[in-house]
Amino acid sequence: MEETSQDIGFTRNNQWFRYRAAGIIIKDDAVLMVGNDHNDYYYSVGGAVQLGETAEKACLRELYEETGLQLEIERLAFIHENFFTGQESDFLNKVNCHELSFYFLMKPLTENLSVKSESFGTDGSKEFLKWIPIAEYKNYKAFPTFFADELKNLSVNSQIKRIVTTE
Repeated sequence: MEETSQDIGFTRNNQWFRYRAAGIIIKDDAVLMVGNDHNDYYYSVGGAVQLGETAEKACLRELYEETGLQLEIERLAFIHENFFTGQESDFLNKVNCHELSFYFLMKPLTENLSVKSESFGTDGSKEFLKWIPIAEYKNYKAFPTFFADELKNLSVNSQIKRIVTTE
């Protein structure tokens, strides 16, 4: 996309909103997550949807930018409305945040899921990728927190699930 593409999100006073698309990449009972050199937590692979872009296209674009992987979308798994307060350590310091995310279960096009991260976070921090075992997800400071329970049942439940969290 052009450099002039605009993310769908805005800030007003002490409030921040973003429309986000993310992928769920699972390999050997672990989910691929992102960390950065600025924060003490992990987050899902994905990013802002841009004006004129579908959530599916945004998901594929973000996943390629962050992992170098060419993937296919298997299905929409979750719609997540997340209300949280930005942490002091990040660019959303004490800001009231509202994020609407579409989480897509991804299907690899090849068996080779070797990832490379050369991406940077919204705040300019260098990002890195980490496979987190689903059975141990609760032991990590990782967002979204609902992954700890929901990813265990992902193959059983093919319904789209809407989740609202206030963290």
